[in-house]
Amino acid sequence: MPWRQAAVFAFLVIPSVSAAEVYTWIDEQGVAHFTDIKPSEREHEHVELRRPSLIPMRENITRGKRVSTINEQVNRSLESGNGAERASSEKQRARERERKNARCAGYRQKLDRIQQQLRAGYSNDQGNRLRRQRREVSQKLSRECMLG
Repeated sequence: MPWRQAAVFAFLVIPSVSAAEVYTWIDEQGVAHFTDIKPSEREHEHVELRRPSLIPMRENITRGKRVSTINEQVNRSLESGNGAERASSEKQRARERERKNARCAGYRQKLDRIQQQLRAGYSNDQGNRLRRQRREVSQKLSRECMLG
């Protein structure tokens, strides 16, 4: 039933749109105007309307559904297909995390040693060197362990 109503509507509206006449004119401020009523007192031009182009969408919708189905199949096969590769990459990430944790623990130990040396007393030159080392190690710890 809705298809019949749409078909009747299309047959009634499309011919009236194509039969409608459109006029244009430009006013004193340079603004272009368009109307379907012929202006009697203004200089105007008749606008030729082309027939509307009708594009069948059924084929596009069908192709879109096919592409979506293929994408879903590919994603499913990638997720479940190669468990060995996924396991090896997880092992590699675990090793990288262990290395990072060991490196961060090393930075923390080095900072503790520097702090102990600074508290124990020092000469001016040695104090400056220790503060520079503390700053460098602290920056590495922040960049690699806290931010990264």
